[in-house]
Amino acid sequence: MGYYSRLNKTFEGALRLPLHARSRFVLISDCHRGSGTSNDNFLKNQNLYYAALQHYFRSGYTYIELGDGDELWENRCMKQIMETHNDVFALLSRFHERGRLYMLYGNHDMVKKKKMPLLPDITFYEGIILEGASCSGYTDLYLTHGHQTDLFNSTLWKFSRFLVRYLWKPLERYGVLDPTSAAKNYTRKHKAEQRLHHWADQENHILITGHTHRPALSEDDPYYYNSGSCIHPGCITCLEIESMRIRLIKWTLATRPDMSLYVAREVMAGPIALS
Repeated sequence: MGYYSRLNKTFEGALRLPLHARSRFVLISDCHRGSGTSNDNFLKNQNLYYAALQHYFRSGYTYIELGDGDELWENRCMKQIMETHNDVFALLSRFHERGRLYMLYGNHDMVKKKKMPLLPDITFYEGIILEGASCSGYTDLYLTHGHQTDLFNSTLWKFSRFLVRYLWKPLERYGVLDPTSAAKNYTRKHKAEQRLHHWADQENHILITGHTHRPALSEDDPYYYNSGSCIHPGCITCLEIESMRIRLIKWTLATRPDMSLYVAREVMAGPIALS
């Protein structure tokens, strides 16, 4: 099965959620929450992420995680990750209690296809379709992680997990990056994005993914958007959907004139109308 078929299969029977003028969604991907060791790439931005999460909870947003929320290739134990980032999971549980939490799995947390000790009664999906309706017509958004473009990150993910866990994880401490990763290898990143573009163009669907860690939102490319990641140096990125418009957002640490620090929200691109 090729990448095109894998993407098609992702949306067969996918969960469908309504998208309308009153909807508020925040799409976040690739947190890679770890167990608090030196390999935990989430640690450096955990305060930015938590501040952003608080903002979206107070503002009535529904949180959709687009996969690779937890780093389960390098780590075996989900319980240890939850204990390390207990404040994050406590806030996610509040989203869940109010029916405002949906989670996809990616290649690094593929094991979530099975029952995971995360939040009670939560289902992890490979794809979600936001069905949009407005006075000017219909706009459906197709959400998935994006790992389907690569055989080693989809069908052969267990082999890739083995390499990451026992080879690339120890070498990462010495600055050696995983050459099979679409996020760390420019050639693989570009190839993955080309395939995602191609599928979206051919199917005439707006496709929103993560996986490559490279945020994307442009009126020049009306079919493919990317939420980026939460492990950029010094910032996290995400996509906001509100009033049938989508924006690319960056959360970063900023300084006031009195030299005090605060978490700043910056619009990087958009808003772009979805209808």
